[in-house]
Amino acid sequence: MAHRKTSKRSKAKAMLRLADLEQSKNAVLHSLGAASSQESYGHAIDEFIGWYCSEPRLAFNRTVVLRYRFFLEQNNLAPSTINVRLAAVRRLAYEASDTGLLSPDLAAGIRRVKGAKRLGVRIGNWLTVDQSKTLLGEPSGSLRGKRDRAILALLIGCGLRRAELVGLETEDFQIREEHCVIADLIGKGKHIRTVPVPVWAKRAVDEWTTAAGINAGAIFRRVSRLDKIWGDSITPKAIWHVVKAAAKRADIKNLAPHDLRRTCARLCHLAGGELEQIQFLLGHASVQTTERYLGCKQKLSQAVNDNLGL
Repeated sequence: MAHRKTSKRSKAKAMLRLADLEQSKNAVLHSLGAASSQESYGHAIDEFIGWYCSEPRLAFNRTVVLRYRFFLEQNNLAPSTINVRLAAVRRLAYEASDTGLLSPDLAAGIRRVKGAKRLGVRIGNWLTVDQSKTLLGEPSGSLRGKRDRAILALLIGCGLRRAELVGLETEDFQIREEHCVIADLIGKGKHIRTVPVPVWAKRAVDEWTTAAGINAGAIFRRVSRLDKIWGDSITPKAIWHVVKAAAKRADIKNLAPHDLRRTCARLCHLAGGELEQIQFLLGHASVQTTERYLGCKQKLSQAVNDNLGL
């Protein structure tokens, strides 16, 4: 073991070549479970490598990453975009250090680089009840229309993410405590939760699966121009197109699939739903994330525990 540590230290360097960076990048991507995370980090690391290799003989250290952050800020990128790029660079440094390519001290310095400051909090876009009804529309006679309505129903009614939606299979819908649920859904960060399904949303799903003759496997499939099922799955990008098309029909501007997740949270809250239960529904690890979705914060002047009756 001691010999292994010594050999790693002897290989560690301050300046990484392109081959070293690519090796560390592959290690980062292999450590990520979700395909969306691999795509996001892969793009961010490629952007950094392109910048790093374009500069004359830079060391890979904290000062250089600070220069990179300044470069990103000069390009007027949003703070959230900059922070994703920096998170990828920190992960790159960690993997380079773990494999002995980079000095642990240099990696530690890189991981201390702070992200860009956010001015205010973007709480996103959401729909009212009437807008949600308009977006859902009336039941359709076409196969594509039934599928798209079922997709919208689960996005609004259950607050699912696109990746969660495309992975749904028929056996995921079960009955628990006399209520239809999506059982043991594996979400972001591989967190597992059980999602209640409203009656109207399940009805939309049943209309689609019955018309499409889907009894097993993935629930959502591609539909051809001839309005026939083809293939055995659907992509997250296809969900994006479904939402955009529905928003255009309903004359709703700047609507993204994730806005329907926010809509679910907001409508639950307006209907009297408890913050903790909304957190469970959406699968948030932090209640602060749920608060951002709702556009609200903890009220201390009118605290929920002021009226306990004690």
